[in-house]
Amino acid sequence: MKIATWNVNSIRSRLDHVTQWLQANPVDVLCLQETKVVDPDFPRSPLEDLGYHLYISGQKSYNGVAMLSRSPLADVQIGFAAVLGDDVAEMDEQKRVISGVAEGIRIVNLYVPNGSAIGSDKYDYKLRWLAVLRDYLRAYLADQNPDALSVCGDFNIALEDKDIHDPSKRETHIMSSDVERAALQAVLDLGLSDAFRHLTDEAGHFSWWDYRTAAFRRNRGWRIDHHYLSPSLLKRVKSCVIDVEPRKLEKPSDHAPVIVEL
Repeated sequence: MKIATWNVNSIRSRLDHVTQWLQANPVDVLCLQETKVVDPDFPRSPLEDLGYHLYISGQKSYNGVAMLSRSPLADVQIGFAAVLGDDVAEMDEQKRVISGVAEGIRIVNLYVPNGSAIGSDKYDYKLRWLAVLRDYLRAYLADQNPDALSVCGDFNIALEDKDIHDPSKRETHIMSSDVERAALQAVLDLGLSDAFRHLTDEAGHFSWWDYRTAAFRRNRGWRIDHHYLSPSLLKRVKSCVIDVEPRKLEKPSDHAPVIVEL
């Protein structure tokens, strides 16, 4: 089974890239982030024509998540409130969470807030969002099969220095501050592990490159797109790769797809 995650930075702008990539890489489930379109305007037909079932949660111009699956997903749930109730409904105003079950595996697709700048209101929101995420995943692990959980998406956090091309001054940089890392680690401490790091300790592997300063050409990137797996799924990992080819296309997303094979 192959599961991919890809922040496409607008599905309508990158539709051709996605359809071409799926034709060359017919993964079982593709999790998209930053689709930036309301549900009625999501370009369904070209993707359905490739044999995918679509599950979407979008908003105009910002955020948005979607799951494309070759087989119908079971128990699709959108937002934190679907699991935690109306007390967290405020955190669902931004469309960042969707999940479903494929072949007995609960796949959670996330678009974690960027945070803008350390100490900003958006930074505080990011930390609150991650705290709710921990409660959300804890509920899944308590109520469902704890050995079949896959959490993927754009986490907007580089957890280790080797996930950044230049980690100097990373303590004062958004996406790598100690507080953000600790918040993500608290989520992982529920029992989730990084599929990519399970297979390699090497530095220099990135999934996001800023559009500015020729960052991709110079490989000045960050690894912020992840697959986190429960213990039994981690044992089943055959590969986890970052496909940089779509980043070479004209007007690409600033992210590359990351594919885990079980």
